Amino acid sequence: MITIPIDPILFSIGHFHLRWYSLIVTAAVILGVWLALKEAGRKGFNTEQLANSVLWIVLAGMVGARLFHVIDHWPDEFAANPIRALYIWEGGLAIWGGVLGGLTATAVLARINHWKLTRLLDAFVPGVVLAQAVGRIACIITGDAVGKPTNGPFGFAYVSPNAMVPQLGVYYTPTPVYEILMNLAIFAVLWSLRKKGLKDGILALIYLALYSFARFFIAFTSAYKIIALGMNQAQLISIVVFAISLPLLAITLLKKRQLSVNA
Repeated sequence: MITIPIDPILFSIGHFHLRWYSLIVTAAVILGVWLALKEAGRKGFNTEQLANSVLWIVLAGMVGARLFHVIDHWPDEFAANPIRALYIWEGGLAIWGGVLGGLTATAVLARINHWKLTRLLDAFVPGVVLAQAVGRIACIITGDAVGKPTNGPFGFAYVSPNAMVPQLGVYYTPTPVYEILMNLAIFAVLWSLRKKGLKDGILALIYLALYSFARFFIAFTSAYKIIALGMNQAQLISIVVFAISLPLLAITLLKKRQLSVNA
């Protein structure tokens, strides 16, 4: 059992607060973009052209992540003070919203710029999942994504009054730690496969299938609001994404195998 003594606010100047959350999420985005552009260049894309468009992808991802979080927590956090929905620096990003928002923007930009979407997504996903792992460190400090109260053997308790936990001094399941380990494992798989000559789109589908499968089970440890069928928002989206990505992955692999046999 671990006590987190870190104040989520790094320092303050008047009404300005620099929070660990903003700092770490910014670092995660920079790392993810850098790696995505590096992989895109290796796959033959014009990285200068991509760099000029990547801001829109990041913004779409952030808007999607915040929107999904606000929708999920509207009754208990935002209904009484809707303006707080804009306070993204305080914490509160739903990863599935970020993934879907970024995917939508990437698809639109790929169509406008005549980029091959499946190849571009393959270049992006290692950086995306690594950024997810780093970004969850912010959640550990802020306490905004902890799981259910626990008696052990592994839990986090917070003592800073600025921590975003239901109650100080109570041990909660460290869901962000499990997500960090999950993301790092998926990154290792994607990184090891990226030069294997896979058909375009397979790497992205592997990411979606692995992430949705693992996230579904990790979400059982979370304290997210139950929406339907005894499941929370993350689990319901995970089921939908898994139900789409796994068959597509299987079909794509079978087609490649048939082409290899007939060649």
